[in-house]
Amino acid sequence: MNCRTWRFALKQIRAKNLSTVSDNHPNRGHSKLVTIFCDGSSLGNGRDEARAAAVALLGYHGLWRAFGLYLGKATNQQAEIAAATLGLEALKEPCKVRVFTDSRYVIETMSGRYRRKANHEWWKRLDEAAADHKIEWEWSKGHSGHVIQEAADRAARKIAALGHVEPSVLQDAVDRIGIVEPAEHEPVDEPELF
Repeated sequence: MNCRTWRFALKQIRAKNLSTVSDNHPNRGHSKLVTIFCDGSSLGNGRDEARAAAVALLGYHGLWRAFGLYLGKATNQQAEIAAATLGLEALKEPCKVRVFTDSRYVIETMSGRYRRKANHEWWKRLDEAAADHKIEWEWSKGHSGHVIQEAADRAARKIAALGHVEPSVLQDAVDRIGIVEPAEHEPVDEPELF
């Protein structure tokens, strides 16, 4: 999937699931904290038969939701960028966000320590998705047994192997994380953020 097709697919997801936030939105102050674990996978990375996918797991008040996208022919780096973008684009309003990824490439580039030498369209899309949020970019060591990072990795690899997003794969990722009840002092009657 080229970047233009990927952009179209993300616009469809946004139109279906999300609302746009205006500058006059009452929560413009980024008061809600959302956690995103994201991962991209490219099976056959660098070869003509590469099959890539991106997954983002969003957590708010201990509840999790999964988003996935089949990218087709894309590199692992592009899939990692797409995963972070997917998570941020799923948010309905400006938030404080902690983005965890096992991609040093994404972390170092978004933190300004790596120069953008390639994948400019993919980075542009991520910049646009990040613009309304206050983001902390955090590295999570991949394949180290972290439950949420492993769930994102497993889902991305499965979607890449299947060649499409299967809802049961995303549900399995959420089920692997579990549900944590919010503390008594945390409000639970707020509208969904994603």
